[in-house]
Amino acid sequence: MISLKSPRDIEGMRRAGRIAAEARSIAGRMIRPGVTTLEIDQAVRAYIEEQGATPSFLNYNGYPGSACISVNDVVIHGIPGPLVLQEGDIVSVDVGAYIGGFHGDCAATFPCGQVSEEAARLIAVTEQSFWEGMKFARPRCRVSDISHAIQSYVEAQGFSIVRDFVGHGVGKKLHEAPEVPNFGNPGHGPRLMAGMTLAVEPMVNTGAWQVKVMPDGWTVRTTDGALAAHYENSILITTEEPEILTRVEE
Repeated sequence: MISLKSPRDIEGMRRAGRIAAEARSIAGRMIRPGVTTLEIDQAVRAYIEEQGATPSFLNYNGYPGSACISVNDVVIHGIPGPLVLQEGDIVSVDVGAYIGGFHGDCAATFPCGQVSEEAARLIAVTEQSFWEGMKFARPRCRVSDISHAIQSYVEAQGFSIVRDFVGHGVGKKLHEAPEVPNFGNPGHGPRLMAGMTLAVEPMVNTGAWQVKVMPDGWTVRTTDGALAAHYENSILITTEEPEILTRVEE
């Protein structure tokens, strides 16, 4: 069942979203050659806990980190550890924060030093595909209208969209109904209504869209070793423009 959030619920989600968004920004500022993914994870956890929140991902179904940190051909769910970042890497950071009964969930891909032209374009296209989807995140549209807009934009840029993992509702639970695919034909799925909160998260590859889960049960890589990027925000459907819940206070 899809939950519609009350004004009080929405305030709680804004609070969780701001913490998650700032944690994402902190991680992004740390990404440079010589830093380990574990160091980034520790900084994310420290900030979230300093705010009185809990990392949403920590121990979620046994996940060992506070953030998912995915490098180069890792699409999502990269486990933080001793990996040292190198010049030219691209690094996807996915973070969640839980406070006051609600989750905020967001992700972005960052360059490590100077990256290739293809890598830079991948990062830009992945983020822009999210905003293309947001044009349809309004009442009377359907979930798959967002999906179709994302896929159409990504494929027009010569990249591919991951199909094995999708976005989702978010709120009192980290993953709620409905699923929000990043591909598909328009006009399908639940009709969007004010009060719905969704985590929309395009995952884009420079090569084929197929991915594989590694033996650790978490790390997801492209099957062909191509680069991957990830961008995500938690959003609120309103009577007009969608509101980004995972944004840093200005």
